[in-house]
Amino acid sequence: MNSHADPHAANPVAAPPLRPEAFAHVDHWVFDLDNTLYSHESRVWPQVNERITLFLQELFGLDGLSSYALRQYYYHRYGTTLNGLMTEYRIDPDVFLDFAHDIDLSLLEPDPALGEAIAALPGRKLILTNGSVGHARNVAGKLGILHHFEDIFDIVHAGFVPKPERATYENFLAKHGVDPGRAAMFEDIEKNLIAPSALGMKTVLIIPKTPDPFREAWEQAAIEAGHVHYVTNDLAGFLTPLGTERSPG
Repeated sequence: MNSHADPHAANPVAAPPLRPEAFAHVDHWVFDLDNTLYSHESRVWPQVNERITLFLQELFGLDGLSSYALRQYYYHRYGTTLNGLMTEYRIDPDVFLDFAHDIDLSLLEPDPALGEAIAALPGRKLILTNGSVGHARNVAGKLGILHHFEDIFDIVHAGFVPKPERATYENFLAKHGVDPGRAAMFEDIEKNLIAPSALGMKTVLIIPKTPDPFREAWEQAAIEAGHVHYVTNDLAGFLTPLGTERSPG
């Protein structure tokens, strides 16, 4: 993506109109964490990326550009930099995760509207992330929404096999006793919805309201595909009718 893209330009949403009845069967709500539960203005994910690049610099003695290129290589070949480093160099994953998630959350503000929308959803709410439990707790806690979630399934629980691998979703479903036919998955990366859709989950792609200059265009595009059932740039607004429409009275 062009790093000089206008940050105020609107990011269009290409999706069918929301029909709350399409989610009438759902009582398991599964959310990705990064770039799904918060907006890019908080600069959470750019910091994680910077820390990963710095980790590679210090590990291999590389310059910034070489480290960035290596991170992209690992990401595209192995799904995550961590998976690549574990596969090729058997690094300690805990050391990597602690380093990558040592970030400043001062720009991340509480989101009461999102909290209210999640709280109103009927049934169980879970987080499924390629990050760590600690990172998810820190972020969701700062957003003021952590207490709405029953549990967090992270990269450690996944045996360090990242999304979009189908086995990760299958392990998540088995661990938490989730029936995919009664579940919805909310994700910010289109390819991470392929397996959930194939397993029978309702899928929602989350895109930013304005283009994120720190991510590639394909990572935030409003993709129209069979495995993407809905697209929204307003998670709280999308969730609200799914709770209120089904509440008593």
